[in-house]
Amino acid sequence: MRKSLYYLFLTLFTSTTLYAQYPILPERERARVIDEILEDRLTNLLPKLMRREGIDMWVIISREYNEDPVMKTMLPSTWLSARRRTIMVFFDAGGDKPLEKLAIARYDVGNLLKGEWDINVQPNQWLALGKVIEERNPKKIALNYSKDYGHADGLTYTEQKELMANLSEKQKAKIVSADRLAVAWLETRSEKEAALYPLICRISHEIIQEAFSEKVIHPGITTTDDVVWWMRQKVTDLGLETWFHPTVDIQRHDPANFDHLRTFSKRPDKQVIMPGDLIHCDFGITYLRLNTDQQQHAYILRPGESEVPEFIKKAFAQGNRLQDLLTERFKAGVTGNQMLLGALEQAKKEGITASIYSHPIGVHGHAAGPTIGMWDQQKGVPGPGDYPLFPNTGYSIELNAAVEIAEWKKIIRIMLEEDGYYTADGFRYLDGRQTEVFTIPRKLTNVK
Repeated sequence: MRKSLYYLFLTLFTSTTLYAQYPILPERERARVIDEILEDRLTNLLPKLMRREGIDMWVIISREYNEDPVMKTMLPSTWLSARRRTIMVFFDAGGDKPLEKLAIARYDVGNLLKGEWDINVQPNQWLALGKVIEERNPKKIALNYSKDYGHADGLTYTEQKELMANLSEKQKAKIVSADRLAVAWLETRSEKEAALYPLICRISHEIIQEAFSEKVIHPGITTTDDVVWWMRQKVTDLGLETWFHPTVDIQRHDPANFDHLRTFSKRPDKQVIMPGDLIHCDFGITYLRLNTDQQQHAYILRPGESEVPEFIKKAFAQGNRLQDLLTERFKAGVTGNQMLLGALEQAKKEGITASIYSHPIGVHGHAAGPTIGMWDQQKGVPGPGDYPLFPNTGYSIELNAAVEIAEWKKIIRIMLEEDGYYTADGFRYLDGRQTEVFTIPRKLTNVK
């Protein structure tokens, strides 16, 4: 494992594009890395998760262009979708036997799943699946349906009907939800992914830093929408993807009050950025099948100013303190709701007006795992908020502190979001967090 990680990093730093500060692999090398990670996950991680959740057979079914969210994470790099109907079967025979990885399809799924359907012997794909199940006679047959997680609810109505029509009563009685196994697969990062993730977060941070600089922002001319589209174009130019449209918004000395919906659906798109503005962005990228989600702030210096006003510094410190109140509660087995309510209770004691809406992150932006509040559900989130914390999982620490600013005669929100990682050793930020508000113009020294 250590040797393969060495070669992985060697690839990342020797086969990159011409963007010196953005170590991004060309497509062919990305595919190699993705397949190497996928093989490692299927061979070494999935068997452990199946045994942890007490599942000996997992069946995943999708049709082309209507892929199960879990199946999409299991397709090799050169498969951009399922093909016709793709059926994956994972079977744990127990003991020291390796996990059996089968595709009930006319061909192998890459080099990872062996094609098990011979159309000349059995023309009916469903009957071919039934034969595989009968021969292995599992204790449980896990299918992807879930009340709490859309990520684990990928089995469609039609495919479920077809499956049930072709299973024996004996096998039907063994069907269970695969939701906890699906969530475990989606949320758990391998050693290789954990090694890569800080670099991906660094790329995302550097794009924000460039966007929040005088290279992009010219006070009195540049609008918030200009910055948004600069970020989108930068992502495209670097050969990356984003999983959501970025946002940039302004808080300033004016009568306007904060409206959470305003930062999403009601946000003005052509606000001109002016000296004295506190600007904020929400931004993320997708690279090597992993996602980032980050929110940071910058202050536009007024003529004669050389640093951020003290009242904004003090407000920002409350946001950082709220981050600490949440992340110090990360302990295995604690649920998202317990972390939420504990952090909010302590924040209230410390005089912080807090709102916490943090979420898992990984192969999805708003990923599977313990939900830690939603902006409009601050008393807990039934279902996904009751899911416990497991090691080797990633989170976007997303929250805000509302602070009364006497100088502006209004309340502002310090809206922060940084990506982190939880292991048995505790929580850490993947590429640090913002502890000082950027200034424009500024030096890139505000993240540590």
